[in-house]
Amino acid sequence: MSRKYFGTDGIRGRVGAGPISADFVLRLGNAYGHALPRRNWRKPVVIIGKDTRISNYMFEAALEAGLVAAGVDVQLMGPMPTPAVAHLTRSLRADGGIVISASHNPHHDNGIKFFSAEGEKLSDEVELAIEAALDQPFSTVDSDDLGKAIRTRDALGRYIEFCKNSVPRGFDLGGLRIAMDCANGATYQLGPLVLRELGARVDAIGIEPNGTNINENVGSTHPETLAARVVQTGADIGIAFDGDGDRVLFVDENGAVCDGDDLLYVLAKDWKETGRLQGPVVGTLMTNYGLEQALEGLGIGLIRAKVGDRYVHQQLHANGGNLGGETSGHMLCLDRSGTGDGIVTALQVLEVLQRRGMTLATALQGFKKVPQLTINVRYAAGKSKPAEAPAVQEALGKAQQAVAGQGRAFLRPSGTEPVVRVTVECTDQQLMESTLKSLADAVQAAAA
Repeated sequence: MSRKYFGTDGIRGRVGAGPISADFVLRLGNAYGHALPRRNWRKPVVIIGKDTRISNYMFEAALEAGLVAAGVDVQLMGPMPTPAVAHLTRSLRADGGIVISASHNPHHDNGIKFFSAEGEKLSDEVELAIEAALDQPFSTVDSDDLGKAIRTRDALGRYIEFCKNSVPRGFDLGGLRIAMDCANGATYQLGPLVLRELGARVDAIGIEPNGTNINENVGSTHPETLAARVVQTGADIGIAFDGDGDRVLFVDENGAVCDGDDLLYVLAKDWKETGRLQGPVVGTLMTNYGLEQALEGLGIGLIRAKVGDRYVHQQLHANGGNLGGETSGHMLCLDRSGTGDGIVTALQVLEVLQRRGMTLATALQGFKKVPQLTINVRYAAGKSKPAEAPAVQEALGKAQQAVAGQGRAFLRPSGTEPVVRVTVECTDQQLMESTLKSLADAVQAAAA
């Protein structure tokens, strides 16, 4: 069965439209509550966290009402990073967790993400079960069985200790000058606190959320803001999170932006040498060909998953790995956290640099990415999928032959809009551009 509402990372859309409306979210909370398993000795417990969007007041109240009506006790965490909710769901032994966030999107978008009792993304089967429950009428349990809602007071402290415990006890950032961009999002309190408690001097920006400025010219989607700050202040390093704190990018001491591929290289190289690395590294279709070559040179395998951290997570589990991530900065260090965690990932990178006495620029010496270009080809909604047309598949085969041994050519149809992303990467710039044009022209012709 295909999912009607759930995408690769929960349910997401424009506030007030379709499933991202107060009435739908009320029913969603009720459906989820009724789908949770019952125990004889207590009611189910669900944790709710959120980022800093103004619409979250509305959606938090709607979820709370739907869950309480279904006989579920609710613990409200307030503004918390997505990985913090995942961790607290597990550590507080709740039956599920919910995050209200649209991650790196602007404030007029929002979304609902779910976690299992183990603090992991829900399986397709569970999501389908929730969608099936949505087809049933809204129902309220007997008054004696209604749930209650409380605000958890020690959530920040619990998560700070979890983050600090992800690095060795002797880890000390004393004297290190860190510029940090919290995207006016969920890490605006936690990010600076964690690093300061470990001894760093933190210059933080993006820490004044007002409900509408999340990700607005700040955070990992606008790393140029942090890069300018690093250069301006002479910081040793820069760290940028996205709106819900599950992604992280770095800026080196020279102001150069370092993405998820760069961070995977730094971590994989060190973990291989120290024996910490388990299994292959898992990237995605978008992982740069240069990283694949670099890892091969280090004797490390790379497996490519579909785009989306849930698919990276699945491949890591299937192949016994503990390190994976996306170019966007969504990283998984599964021996430290069960989900993508921007703060924990940042600490792992800082620990490697501190232990080796290296700057980030030095740690990346010898790693070269292959130039990559993407063209988005839009087609009419409802039209048959142009990426699957025989002529396009033939053009794709020719493009892949043209760059074989020097790079890759691939198509990535969007899961949320009628767009095919045409990407070519190649060590030869001219060959890359000509191959990209030919392949994009074929997709455009099929989309006409």
